[in-house]
Amino acid sequence: MTSIGFTMDIISFVSVALSIFLVMNPFSSIPTFLSITDGVDHDTLRSYANRAVVVAGVLLFAFIFIGEPLMSLFGVTMESFRVAGGVILVLMGAELVFGLHLGKMDDKKDAPWIIVATPIMTGPGVITAAILFTQEYGYMEVVLAGLLALLATWALLRLSPSIVRLVGENALSITSKIVGLLLAALGVEYMFQGANEWASMYWGVTSMLV
Repeated sequence: MTSIGFTMDIISFVSVALSIFLVMNPFSSIPTFLSITDGVDHDTLRSYANRAVVVAGVLLFAFIFIGEPLMSLFGVTMESFRVAGGVILVLMGAELVFGLHLGKMDDKKDAPWIIVATPIMTGPGVITAAILFTQEYGYMEVVLAGLLALLATWALLRLSPSIVRLVGENALSITSKIVGLLLAALGVEYMFQGANEWASMYWGVTSMLV
């Protein structure tokens, strides 16, 4: 029994870490990161990667711990948040698959590593995932999974010039589109789950009133 429970914990941990990694989608961040760091030396590029991941981590962990209290403060139910979060993930997936740009990003005001950290790495999708996963799996598992996802993202950013030379930008673009499709599917799952929970809660109250 203990081994089965341990296996299930490992599976959920890997699932959460992979989901956070996919929402961060460093594959689509690499071309942007290289374009805004064009002309800098390797030490500066690595320094930007370090700073970007640190800022992204601070934002991720902040919403892991304050996400639910913030929702309670504004009276937002988890069921409604699942639906809203699902919509955001679907839109993120559409952006990646179809090459759309639904948000506005001004790269002249902020340092390059800030732009990579947010909104590219830690945008609404990552914040949404952090809150939903924390509610479902608990703080410790999501924090550790977030650390693993950040570590993988940090490694990819630091090695981004070599990765582009090795596989080419076309391969990164294809990978990013596949990730976008997975994000859209995850978003649809959250939308259905949230809508189902909300409907069950609403009809339960209605039946009690009747």
